[in-house]
Amino acid sequence: MYKSLIRTIFFKCDPEEVHHFTFSMIKTMQKIPGVKSVIKSIYQVNDKRLEREVFGLKFKNPVGLAAGLDKDAKIYNELDAFSYGFIEIGTTTPKPQDGNPKKRLFRLKEDSGIINRMGFNNGGIDLAIERLKKNKGVLIGGNIGKNKVTPNENAVDDYAICFEALYPYVDYSVVNVSSPNTPNLRALQDKEPLTQLLSTLQAKNLQKEKPKPILLKIAPDLTDEQLLDIIDIINTTRIAGVIATNTTISREGLISDNKVEVGGLSGKPLTKRSTEVIRFLSEKSNKSFPIIGVGGIHSAADALEKLDAGAALVQIYTGFIYEGPALIKEINQAILNRK
Repeated sequence: MYKSLIRTIFFKCDPEEVHHFTFSMIKTMQKIPGVKSVIKSIYQVNDKRLEREVFGLKFKNPVGLAAGLDKDAKIYNELDAFSYGFIEIGTTTPKPQDGNPKKRLFRLKEDSGIINRMGFNNGGIDLAIERLKKNKGVLIGGNIGKNKVTPNENAVDDYAICFEALYPYVDYSVVNVSSPNTPNLRALQDKEPLTQLLSTLQAKNLQKEKPKPILLKIAPDLTDEQLLDIIDIINTTRIAGVIATNTTISREGLISDNKVEVGGLSGKPLTKRSTEVIRFLSEKSNKSFPIIGVGGIHSAADALEKLDAGAALVQIYTGFIYEGPALIKEINQAILNRK
């Protein structure tokens, strides 16, 4: 029903308008008595064999929602009904910002992809926290970034503000230096500034009575040499692990008209490269840290391939939009069928 009817209707409308409409619809529907229970009965797979302990956290299943969908923590409690094992909110920044001018979100239907140049549009860290105070038991990751107006030399301050503010309300934090939509942000992936940034955050983390996992989200466009630097940085700073990968700036093999749009590309065109990065990091690091695999998961087979490549957990986003909420259940059932 989703792909044959709902997606067909949605794909005739502006992607960003559909995004807001869907949020409103999900929130409103679940206020109706019994609706959330019906959704759970359709989509949830509750089985102890799906549980994973990673980064010292217990996940009810290994399939999470990637950052970018619920930027401002608006509907994470409602999305939990679709059987996600964890949900990542953000990217959040210290101060609210509008992001880049519209139009900034584009479907590539023929390629089963999306190009976005949102630019960390969000309501700011304080607004996200107010909503996270209403968490009803969802395992939450907090994806953090810097404001556009903050120069790179002061970026550490923005990340530190977000880390400290979110710490009481999230189970893990994600340092996002890999979005292509904030000018010069990816320069923070270079070895020296990235080591400084992660060392600063980890030092603050270790001062806590109960430190929480800090993860690094990286781009798929890094060279092998840069990926080796990432391994070295993680082992040096002792952060908990990596999310591989964010969106790509590559346009190789695309056939959709919207391929000319500037921004980060997600979806099926990213499937192969993100898996390559996961496998490289896993093998070259000798599995010295856990990896969350994300990028182009549109089927259970895609998810299993990333797990086989070395991912401990996986996340979906564009696949959720193209394939619908049944994808989460399909992945979890495929994992159980292997056992």
